[in-house]
Amino acid sequence: MGDFMMYPYVTLNDDTEITHSELLQDGRVKVYIETPDLKDGFHHAVCYLPDYTWEDVNGYSEAEGVAGVKVCEMSLPMLQYRAELFTPAMSQEACL
Repeated sequence: MGDFMMYPYVTLNDDTEITHSELLQDGRVKVYIETPDLKDGFHHAVCYLPDYTWEDVNGYSEAEGVAGVKVCEMSLPMLQYRAELFTPAMSQEACL
């Protein structure tokens, strides 16, 4: 996929961090979810929006995975907007 920046989106009450990429060349947004864990260090997962393609899921239970999907679903419009805002070519066009 190439190199791209990840931007902070939200920190949840359990210290889960959610970050997102700029708009990728294929039109998707990479969302990275990471939760600190005393036993394992960190649990993490990657979700690509808007198609909800999951990869690199490590340490989350099925219930926690469902919660991650819900967060992504509820945040989809805002994450896509922010991704477009942080995409260099698109942000330059917005300034014109």
